[in-house]
Amino acid sequence: MKTKARLLAALKIWIVIYPSITLFLFLFGKPLSDFPLYQRTFLLTIILVPWVVFAGVPAVDMLMRKVSSKKDQ
Repeated sequence: MKTKARLLAALKIWIVIYPSITLFLFLFGKPLSDFPLYQRTFLLTIILVPWVVFAGVPAVDMLMRKVSSKKDQ
């Protein structure tokens, strides 16, 4: 059962992180292209990690709870 929970957690994180990184790079990729790789990575992570942890994954959790509660009714 723990494996299923871990797989679900990984899927939730991926559902948030993939579009977030894609949007970030779409919006800021060209302006950041002059920065060295370590600075681009730092900026990407300092913005996206809090987004994923405090907003993105909780939003996916809430959405999944709403969907599962509708199934139960």
